Amino acid sequence: MYKEILQSIEGVSVYPIISLIVFVLFFAIILVWMLKVDKKYIKKMENLPFENEEENNFNNTGDLYEKKV
Repeated sequence: MYKEILQSIEGVSVYPIISLIVFVLFFAIILVWMLKVDKKYIKKMENLPFENEEENNFNNTGDLYEKKV
């Protein structure tokens, strides 16, 4: 049933190609980011679950800020 529906759609063969391109681009971007990211950032994110809750408060620059009481 699905085979007949898909065959009746004009240009359906372009969708697998688009999907493959999106898939490859996504992983290529992730690979480039992984190779260029600062190692200190990776180390900080790696240890984040083990830190105290008060130490996990970051501002937008990634620096720690004082927790307001």
